[in-house]
Amino acid sequence: MYSTVSILGVSPVSLQLESVHLQRVVEIDIFYPSGLLGNEKLNLLLLNDGQDAAGLNLKETLDNLYEDQKIEPVVVVAIKASADRLLEYGVAGVPDFAGRGSKADNYAKFITLELMPFIEKESGMPFLGKRAFAGCSLGGLTAFDIVWKNNSFFDTIGVFSGSFWWRKKDLKDGYTDEDRIMHQVVRETQGQPALKFWLMTGTEDETADRNRNFIIDSIDDTIDLIKELTKKGYKRQDDIFYYEMVGGKHNVATWSKALPAFLCWAFARKTFL
Repeated sequence: MYSTVSILGVSPVSLQLESVHLQRVVEIDIFYPSGLLGNEKLNLLLLNDGQDAAGLNLKETLDNLYEDQKIEPVVVVAIKASADRLLEYGVAGVPDFAGRGSKADNYAKFITLELMPFIEKESGMPFLGKRAFAGCSLGGLTAFDIVWKNNSFFDTIGVFSGSFWWRKKDLKDGYTDEDRIMHQVVRETQGQPALKFWLMTGTEDETADRNRNFIIDSIDDTIDLIKELTKKGYKRQDDIFYYEMVGGKHNVATWSKALPAFLCWAFARKTFL
């Protein structure tokens, strides 16, 4: 039997936030569940590359999942990237070999110190459920990095075709797997942050196969990251869900197809007897 919460769909609101850390105006779209009574246990999802919300069919997907009573109430905040996306996204404090990600630390500070308080105040209700951050490609790597280092703010990570190849050294300069930045960050982190992970790749994300093992690099890099997580004590299924989409490509159309699976995993509708 389903819980008594009855969500009628979502109501999008577009807002602008002047960021001190990014020195620019950040545009966000907030998708509020309609029909809240005010006593629900609200969940939160931040989503990088919010400019792709329409292509991801975000509103339609949320509407359908609420209609089918598959997810709990979740406020989704789609954060639009700027022209500095390749500088603001990445691993905070560790630019890649080409200098990309040099402002990732500023973006992380914007998320934790500016956006999170702003959203809580704007929503007028506390987020007492799950707090997730998701993204696609480089936005997925960025979401992973921010959540990994800020588990007091978040407890759930969603990554679609994450750019886990992000590396300190170019291939032509003697790159090895040890040069992958996020893998090293996870490996060198003390302890085990209390987090859950949903990671997705597509079998046609790319064609590159640098180690010639007949597995494309995007899958290799994601699987190797999962191996680093399991070494820290995280369990497959219990803590880590990996979805490999057959025929999935590195594009918004593929990620839109995977989005319902992530939302149902992260915010599954609870039942009562």
